Amino acid sequence: MTTSIYRYQPVITTGPHGTDQRPTGPDGLDAGETLTELCELDGWRYVAVPEGVTPTVPAELATWEAVNLTSELREAIKAASPHAQLIAQRVVELIRAKYPLDEELYFARIAVGALQASYTLLPGEAEALAQYQTDVETAREWGRTERAKIGL
Repeated sequence: MTTSIYRYQPVITTGPHGTDQRPTGPDGLDAGETLTELCELDGWRYVAVPEGVTPTVPAELATWEAVNLTSELREAIKAASPHAQLIAQRVVELIRAKYPLDEELYFARIAVGALQASYTLLPGEAEALAQYQTDVETAREWGRTERAKIGL
């Protein structure tokens, strides 16, 4: 499934009965059911729209447009989006569930040392490094899959 990112400039009516117009899913479903509001950057709100979903966009949101997701914009959205931040946090948590920080630092030290030929791996360290690498890549792949679900 491909998710596209759109953006719009908010239209807010202030006051006790004010409004904040937002796109919704088809048939007026709540935006949280099909759309994911990612963040707001430079006066634009960025929204992830899953493939096959045609959002209902209020007429007031005349600036609604598809986004050309450059690498710079992707990184800016990832940095500003609570959804992307939570995914990044969970990737770290998945790794930390198996490897405390001190153990990760140990693996980093011996791997760099082995690459620079300044350290000789002890029996079992190569296998431990390989398992660590597999576990880390599994966690990172989970993160990539989750970010893809929100168009990142």
